Amino acid sequence: MGIFSKTCEYAIRAVFFVAHKTADGGRVGIKEIAVGIDSPEHFLAKILQDLSRRGVVQSAKGPNGGFYTDESTLKRPVSDIVEAVDGNGIFTGCGLGLKQCSEINPCPLHLEFKKIRNQLHHMLEATTIGEFNTDLIAGTTALKK
Repeated sequence: MGIFSKTCEYAIRAVFFVAHKTADGGRVGIKEIAVGIDSPEHFLAKILQDLSRRGVVQSAKGPNGGFYTDESTLKRPVSDIVEAVDGNGIFTGCGLGLKQCSEINPCPLHLEFKKIRNQLHHMLEATTIGEFNTDLIAGTTALKK
């Protein structure tokens, strides 16, 4: 079980896969991405279309088309992917899912969960897509379970 929604997990893995496979300037198709990250192709296509509209990845149509990343994508924080797919609720929401949880009216998990939530946000905000891509290229990380 992860901390992100399934959609967000696929989005993050897909962006990392696209960045990795297009580091040499090429493009990658939806079928190859789906196989590469172990994702349903149709579901992934919708996710990538949305990410493309939001500028998180780029896409090109036609016989030489596909998805790719550029220098501006590699400089974006990983938190941009999370926020594009799931919004910022994971960084601001209650650990128990309560609507009225706050400093004034905290849930039993509030103080500890807030620390973890803030650490997660800081890590994803401070780490770029390109930094994860460097690890993939070096072979020190993987995208398939």
